[in-house]
Amino acid sequence: MFKKILIANRGEIALRVIRTCKEMGINTVAVYSKADAESLHVRFADEAVCIGPAPSNESYLKIPNIIAAAEITNADAIHPGYGFLSENANFSKICAEHDIKFIGASSDMIDRMGDKATAKATMKEAGVPCVPGSEGILTDYDECLKTAKKIGFPVMLKATAGGGGKGMRAVWSEDKLEAAWESARQEAKAGFGNDGMYMEKLIEEPRHIEIQIVGDQTGKACHLSERDCSVQRRHQKLTEETPSPFMTNKLREKMGKAAVKAAEYIGYEGAGTVEFLVDKHRNFYFMEMNTRIQVEHPITEMVVDHDLIREQILVAAGVPISGKDYYPKLHSIECRINAEDPYNDFRPSPGKITTLHTPGGHGVRLDTHVYSGYIIPPNYDSMIAKLITTAQTREEAINKMKRALDEFVVEGIKTTIPFHRQLMDHPDYLAGNYTTKFMEDFVMDDKYKDEE
Repeated sequence: MFKKILIANRGEIALRVIRTCKEMGINTVAVYSKADAESLHVRFADEAVCIGPAPSNESYLKIPNIIAAAEITNADAIHPGYGFLSENANFSKICAEHDIKFIGASSDMIDRMGDKATAKATMKEAGVPCVPGSEGILTDYDECLKTAKKIGFPVMLKATAGGGGKGMRAVWSEDKLEAAWESARQEAKAGFGNDGMYMEKLIEEPRHIEIQIVGDQTGKACHLSERDCSVQRRHQKLTEETPSPFMTNKLREKMGKAAVKAAEYIGYEGAGTVEFLVDKHRNFYFMEMNTRIQVEHPITEMVVDHDLIREQILVAAGVPISGKDYYPKLHSIECRINAEDPYNDFRPSPGKITTLHTPGGHGVRLDTHVYSGYIIPPNYDSMIAKLITTAQTREEAINKMKRALDEFVVEGIKTTIPFHRQLMDHPDYLAGNYTTKFMEDFVMDDKYKDEE
């Protein structure tokens, strides 16, 4: 087992990893930018090393600084969390070259599954259902047009190196295709330094359902059931739940088997998710694989009573998994609390938290790194907390979430708490009747506005 793990991340996920390490008797090293000097992950780690100024490309994305921090503290493993370098094949490779265990996928695995076009081709070989589309990257607009005509409109153009919704365009007719092609490529080039594009059939009324998997060093994998991540804004998830209200036992079984088949076909090591689009007829199609822990992993932990960070660490240390699949015993919902103003197009709202009162009680979990007096820097992702409620039924979990949101007080900044409170009253959400298009018609109601 590892003696010391460096956490190459910040915020609530860094704190989350530190907690499990402490429970396992493993020493921890926090790294932080100058903007994060007062963060809780710095305070609770056994050691802390400043790795640069506020901009992430000069700190949390600066591989030489992180490797240097690991070497001077004698860390024998690095946990990358999510985001930042968690799916960076070069970082995984450099860790291996320095005899530091990267708690995650190998560089080869990240390369194979990180490039969406390559991942899709691999999954086709594995026999996992895929969305009809182009065979790899489109060489030029002529091939783009030819492919669109072959699979039929509507289609979705996607950047092969994309993420967070960048470089994606839904195209409903031929006359709009060329403009979408040009703008998507430009956005992808600016955002990722790679303008490679591929195309898929646009799935109408889709649900975004992911299967949590864990694979060990022997090539064996298991799944821990699904999460429904369909409530999204600009391809960014806002809330997630498990089990999905759309899922049937038969579909859960089929999707679970497909996800395990995908993981075992590539010999996947670590925790990850196989992401699917599910149409209104409950046909499912491979979308992508995330080779890391997910933001929404706590809801899976709550319904199967399994510490996924602990599982990541054990697998990285060479401990084999049981091979047993896990199914939800309870219902769990996660609301991502962001420092954003939902009444002003979700504009970021960094600044000082002047008052903080957090919810509690049976079945309420809060993963956060903020406290009263904490200053939210403008340099990073706006998520400040994850509020999770767990109960015997979906209705009870929703009612618990309503109560917890009503208790949650954050003053000094704007947050998405009013949005989530309104969502928990929305008739379509209550009925489990939502798709990835849910937010397109969502309008904030002033009655949920925080009192000024």
